[in-house]
Amino acid sequence: MATFYTFQQAQHKIEHYCAYQERCHEEVVTKLRSMRLESHEIDQLIVYLIEQNFLNEARFACSFARGKHRIKHWGKIRITNELKTRHINNTLITIALKEISAEEYSETFNALAERNWQSITEKNALKKRKKFCDYMLRRGFESNLVYEKVKELEHGNADDADFL
Repeated sequence: MATFYTFQQAQHKIEHYCAYQERCHEEVVTKLRSMRLESHEIDQLIVYLIEQNFLNEARFACSFARGKHRIKHWGKIRITNELKTRHINNTLITIALKEISAEEYSETFNALAERNWQSITEKNALKKRKKFCDYMLRRGFESNLVYEKVKELEHGNADDADFL
């Protein structure tokens, strides 16, 4: 059974919801709709949350980009696509991606690539290459980086074989 909230109850609940973790406008609107509020009340609460700094799309986008890169090891393409699905504008996405330093991005990419390459037990070189590329592209890394890295890793293994 759906619970109905008074405006004051909804305001208190949504303040807590926004204070707990950074939220985008879309998440907050969805939550307010689930509370069965009228559209004019939702608009009023959104304005209030922005004025009181509970809701800030730029802060959300930056936090999202940093977190997804550091914790889930996502590349810039995946982060961009995820932010777009949350209706974050391109200017904020660009600002958010600047939160990830080039050194940090490169270190994460290389560490993830090496770990994944070592974990693939496929004997067929073409299948191994495909599995590696698919994985890295799914993570949202740029195709030129992935293809350069796979060549480097393949040649690295050929060098190792010469020493055996």
